[in-house]
Amino acid sequence: MGIPAVAIDTTSPPRFSARQRVVLLVLLGAGFMLAVDFSILNVALPEVGSGVAMKPAELPWITSAYALPAAGFTLLFGRLADLFGRRRLLLCGMVLLAGASLFGGFATNAEMLLAARALQGFATAMTLPAAMSLITTTFPEGALRARVLGLNGALLSGGFTVGALVGGTLISTLGWRSAFFINVPVAAVILLVAPVVIGESRPAKRVKLDLPGAITVTGGLLAVIYAVIERSLPAAVAGVVLLVAFWLIELRSPAPLAPVRILSRPSVRWGNYAGFVIFVMEPAMIFLMTLYLQQVLNYSAFATGLIFGIPGLASVVAGVAAGRFIGRFGGRNVLAVSMTVQGLATLPLVFLGADRSALAVLVPALFIGFFGHVAAIVAYTVVATSGLPNEEQGLATGLTSMTQQVAITVGIPILSAIAATQTAQLTGIHFALSVNVALTLASAVLIWFRLRSTSKADRSTLV
Repeated sequence: MGIPAVAIDTTSPPRFSARQRVVLLVLLGAGFMLAVDFSILNVALPEVGSGVAMKPAELPWITSAYALPAAGFTLLFGRLADLFGRRRLLLCGMVLLAGASLFGGFATNAEMLLAARALQGFATAMTLPAAMSLITTTFPEGALRARVLGLNGALLSGGFTVGALVGGTLISTLGWRSAFFINVPVAAVILLVAPVVIGESRPAKRVKLDLPGAITVTGGLLAVIYAVIERSLPAAVAGVVLLVAFWLIELRSPAPLAPVRILSRPSVRWGNYAGFVIFVMEPAMIFLMTLYLQQVLNYSAFATGLIFGIPGLASVVAGVAAGRFIGRFGGRNVLAVSMTVQGLATLPLVFLGADRSALAVLVPALFIGFFGHVAAIVAYTVVATSGLPNEEQGLATGLTSMTQQVAITVGIPILSAIAATQTAQLTGIHFALSVNVALTLASAVLIWFRLRSTSKADRSTLV
């Protein structure tokens, strides 16, 4: 099946109208806020846990309580955005995020804190696909949308980096509760501005929600993610059964939650596969390198943040550049090349030793790898949302958001388990990174061939 042609005018750079600039500020600001918050809370985990008397072994659940609903409900909320209004869902997500952040900031015990994190995960599942589908329906497919998604990638990267760099200072100055409270004023601004500048979008004809599909896909995703986090075989079996049931329901449903035909498009199927690999491998690499820096080279948490943060700031440029590259060379080419850069930049890390002189290799590799990673994020988002009608953009962006959330959640446990197969820590890190490189490069080659057009004359955003 050929990939649909979308002509792009590369003779002049795309320009935004005044209204589009304000819409961008609102929608990209929401994603930037979520990225900053996620990163700050990662830095603040020990302080947050001690603030509510959580044991060290319980700290991973501060992240998992957020990740489970964020990944498990994204597809559902993405489709609900298509059916009942994207702006409405965005605003509901902002209200929930502000409330959950206040609840978490005032938490006095572990139960309150974890409940707040779960509610923040629900808010993320509502906000991200709604914001992304508003972007893809506001900006027409082609060079303009590619540039917008490039800016989105740059801001997301910048948000994670800013959170990592300023998180320690913020927590030490204002306390761990500030990591929650910082969301409230930003959410309030978005709630005030969004209804004025963003129009509502929903189908003219009311469509009945596919309840069996919603229950099985959400339950299946939650079970599979829980199985990976807790290494639970019964949960994994239950998750697979529910996802198979979801597939069968969608084949027969008159109004499916996620029309199976959307996955017949190579752009959607292989774009999301690429996104899964991208988000499994790079965050897992960062986690393994964090262990390497702190437990092998004995660097402090502050020094580790600087080592990651400085290359992270430089990678923000990749988001802006990627949008222009896609307009000129096509999404398929940029995606495959960016994944290759991400994989090759990880290769030197396989050979790092236990001496601090390894930083001479590590820091340049991070610069290059982060650049490839951010460019790949932009390219996969462009590929996976191209060639679809507006009424399916919520579903498409829900798929890309779900892919991202699930991959980030399962990547670190999987690569950590691979590293744990070796007796020596450094040997285990090297082995896991080797698997990382091999799978990333093999996937880049696979993407290159699977996204080829059947017609040499087809020159589009994906070719």
